[in-house]
Amino acid sequence: MQNKPATTSVEIHNLIEKRWSPRAFDPGKLVGHDDLLALLEAARWAPSSSNDQPWRFVVCDKATDESGWKNALAVVVEKNRLWAKNAPVLILAVAMENFNHNGQPNRWAMYDTGAASVSLCLQATALGLVVHQMGGFDAEKSREVFNLPGDCKPMAMLAVGYQADVDVLDDTFKEAELAARSRIALNERFYAGQWGKGIE
Repeated sequence: MQNKPATTSVEIHNLIEKRWSPRAFDPGKLVGHDDLLALLEAARWAPSSSNDQPWRFVVCDKATDESGWKNALAVVVEKNRLWAKNAPVLILAVAMENFNHNGQPNRWAMYDTGAASVSLCLQATALGLVVHQMGGFDAEKSREVFNLPGDCKPMAMLAVGYQADVDVLDDTFKEAELAARSRIALNERFYAGQWGKGIE
């Protein structure tokens, strides 16, 4: 199995350093219910505008609801299905478009749902699990399959489970799985006081 800690310019917490998004999942190793609840609890305590908590997560655990899990896999694009089929848990992250307290549009809903998803990912890392978030899924089909309300936006499908050896992957994905992790330089994305002035 790959251990690919981030190569950082300064020291960061090892939980963040260790978190990455493998595609190699162990199909034979289930996620315990208590661990699954811990992931959701971590997401629940993410920050949100006006504490509105606009996220919703549709949890499809193959061990307890194979039909729901198959529905989730069916909305994943074909290429991602080649590896996501090994993840024992698939979770659809959804952002509610309007505030709960007044029904007005919540322009921070997607941002907040992303924050909840990252909290879930970090908790997974702490528990020895891995998560791969996918934009490659059919949002409209997911509305149908999961009977989603009209005032929401399906954001991502999260594959959750235990990491497996790269050999479980189709050859298409092995190179990416084994490649070194990389990020663009800090000062090209983070600015000091004004746009374009890279932080030192």
